[in-house]
Amino acid sequence: MKRSPAKEAVFFPPCARLVQQAKTRLLRSALKRLDALIAEGVGTVEVKSGYGLSLDAERKSLRAARQLAEQRNVTIRATFLGAHALPPEFSDKRDAYVACVADTMIPTLANEGLIDAVDGFCERIAFTPEEIARVFTAAKRAGLPVKLHADQLTNSGGASLAAEFGALSADHLEYADEDGVAAMAKAGVVAVLLPGAYYVLKERQAPPVALMRKHRVPMAVATDSNPGTSPMTSLLLALNMAATLFGLTVDECLAGATRNAARALGLGEETGTLEAGKWADLAIWDIERPAELVYRLGFNPLHARVWRGR
Repeated sequence: MKRSPAKEAVFFPPCARLVQQAKTRLLRSALKRLDALIAEGVGTVEVKSGYGLSLDAERKSLRAARQLAEQRNVTIRATFLGAHALPPEFSDKRDAYVACVADTMIPTLANEGLIDAVDGFCERIAFTPEEIARVFTAAKRAGLPVKLHADQLTNSGGASLAAEFGALSADHLEYADEDGVAAMAKAGVVAVLLPGAYYVLKERQAPPVALMRKHRVPMAVATDSNPGTSPMTSLLLALNMAATLFGLTVDECLAGATRNAARALGLGEETGTLEAGKWADLAIWDIERPAELVYRLGFNPLHARVWRGR
C-alpha cells in the first residue's frame, strides 16, 4: 500500500515556540471579536495597542493587527497607544517611560510600518498634558497623526490638547468644557463617543453633546471594545447606547458609525459615504426604516455586506 508523503515538520526552539504560540493565541482571540463586528456589517476597524507597554509586547499586538487584515476582508487601522498606563517597573521613573515611548517605541514601530496613528491617555491616573505633548511631538516627527483619550474622568484639558496638535479624534470627553469643545471644532477634531465604557464604569456625567452640536463638532460612535472597561463587540448596541444614554438622534448615530467614524480614522476621503471614487464598502439591511438599527436590541438585520466591491 502506497503511503502518502509525510508533511514537512516545522521545528521551533523552546523559546521561539512559546512566542509563536502566544502570537497564535492573540490572533485567534482577536479574530473572534473581529468576526462579531464583521457579522454586523462593519468594514473598517481600528485596533489599538497599549496593553503590553514594552517595545516587544506592543510590536506583537501591532503585528497581530496587521495580520487581521490578511485573514479577513476588512480594513484595519493600527493605533499605537504606548502612553496608556505607566508600567509598574517605571512607577518611580515616569520620565524614563515617556522617553522610551517617544524616543524609542514610536520611531522603531513607525520604521517597521506597524503604526497608522499614535494615541495617548491624558488623565490624572495616566499621563499629564505635558507628557502627552512629548509623545505627540515624537509622533509628528515620525509623520504620524495623533488621537487622544481626553477628559474621561476629569477635565484635564485633553480636548484643548487634542486641538492644539490637530488630532484626528478625541475619545470619551465626558468632562470636556466649552473652551475645549470649541477648540476641537476649530481644529476639525472628531469627538468619539464611547457609551460602552460609560455604561460599564457606571459613570454619571455624559459627554457634552449639546456643546458639540452647538459648535458643530462631528461625533463618531464606537464600541471601545477592550477587556477592562467596555467588553462589547456590537456596534449596533453601541448605537443604541449612544441614543439612550447620550441622547443622540438616529441620524447622529448613523453618521457616527459611518462618515464621522471614517474621519476619526483619517479615512474620510476613502470610505464612510457612498460616493464615486470611494471604496465600495456598504451594508445592506433587511429593515423598513433606518431607525431600526438604533432602537432595537439584540437584533442584527444584516442582509449582505460588501467590502471593496466584493
